Amino acid sequence: MLIGRNPDIPTRDITDEALYWNRREWLRAAGITLAATAILPRVIRAQGNGLAPNTWDQVTGYNNYYEFGTGKEDPAQFAHTLQTEPWAVKVEGECHQPGTYDVATLFRGMAWEERVYRMRCVEAWSMVIPWNGYPLAEVIKRLEPTSNARFVEFTTLADPAQMPGIRSRVLDWPYAEGLRMDEAMHPLSLLVTGVFGKTLPNQNGAPVRLIVPWKYGFKGGKSIVRIRFAREQPMTAWNLAAPQEYGFYANVNPEVDHPRWSQATERRIGKLVRQPTLMFNGYAAQVAHLYRGMDLRKFY
Repeated sequence: MLIGRNPDIPTRDITDEALYWNRREWLRAAGITLAATAILPRVIRAQGNGLAPNTWDQVTGYNNYYEFGTGKEDPAQFAHTLQTEPWAVKVEGECHQPGTYDVATLFRGMAWEERVYRMRCVEAWSMVIPWNGYPLAEVIKRLEPTSNARFVEFTTLADPAQMPGIRSRVLDWPYAEGLRMDEAMHPLSLLVTGVFGKTLPNQNGAPVRLIVPWKYGFKGGKSIVRIRFAREQPMTAWNLAAPQEYGFYANVNPEVDHPRWSQATERRIGKLVRQPTLMFNGYAAQVAHLYRGMDLRKFY
């Protein structure tokens, strides 16, 4: 599957370089060609906007994960308390395959893909990250939503014994997010279980999180424990906490400022110079049709 129109980002620029060469040396020694093996993830050429990914330390050390604290370094410091095995995801609502699934069952038989996505945070910073995971659309098809399912809601773990940030009142826990069904079924939407070809670290939302790269990062719920198919638009954590600042759609739009700062420019982590924010985070060619005829200032 080919996504995006930008030049290819070579796999050696996506994956940690030592890991990249080690895997290929093993394959060469075993006499296995890259085309014939399923050991390596399928690389999806997505829009990283021609930029090399951020470093491992940047991706894993500078995060928003309020369940472990509101500071950007808090998740890396405190998320070691999160127990990710065993892990169950409850599926409910308007679907034919409700139930409780362990992660292995949920993704069984699906190809593990590597995608380089440009990610943008509402605080006007960005990164380019090589995620590994499974197409959300394929998971949804497996769960067989009914014709009444117009939205998909994702609820994340809220356990004060493991997550010190839960004791704060910054949000009404548990954290919940949602997508319209056509957004969830879009081929760019991804359920992530890894980064840089490695298992997803706790601070990045292990063992499974959502990535929707044309939206601000807060749409991507981490450590998902529930998927619910709904007729009505679900209430979401930040929209409940501050509706004047955070809407349901959260599409990256440089023309709609946050009430407390401009969204017209951004700073990529690791760089000093700010750059213009791209409409839909650079994915307009792929997703703009989803919002044709909508007032994107009203539906922010």
